[in-house]
Amino acid sequence: MTTAGDIMHRGAQWIPAHETLDRAAQLMRQLNVGALPISDENERLCGILTDRDIVVGCVAMGHDPTKVTAGEMAKGTPRWIASDADIDSVLQEMQGHQIRRLPVIEDKRLVGMISEADLAQHLTEEQIAAWAGMVYARA
Repeated sequence: MTTAGDIMHRGAQWIPAHETLDRAAQLMRQLNVGALPISDENERLCGILTDRDIVVGCVAMGHDPTKVTAGEMAKGTPRWIASDADIDSVLQEMQGHQIRRLPVIEDKRLVGMISEADLAQHLTEEQIAAWAGMVYARA
């Protein structure tokens, strides 16, 4: 059985909720990623910040990214998956919530992220097509 831990990208890093968006953008550039999980003071997932969130939710609104924090951008209930969850559970979670990135948690700690690129390397063309149809479908 293929699990989330088998297909995830290891080495994912949190951005603490108190960090500013300019620091988040710098970390995204350094890690070459477009999204960062946001952690609270207990290193628990409290949201996900994307590069688009920074541009559309902060810069385009005329806000200063040196003053807005990652935690202020966290909205809704963050979604995640356990590292031992099977691939069908991963797909259901991502499809059901129409998300393209999914943090992987083990023992209440971030151990990786699953992105579209990770799925593309491990799924059949039919599985990818079905996933994309569900994730990109308009509600």
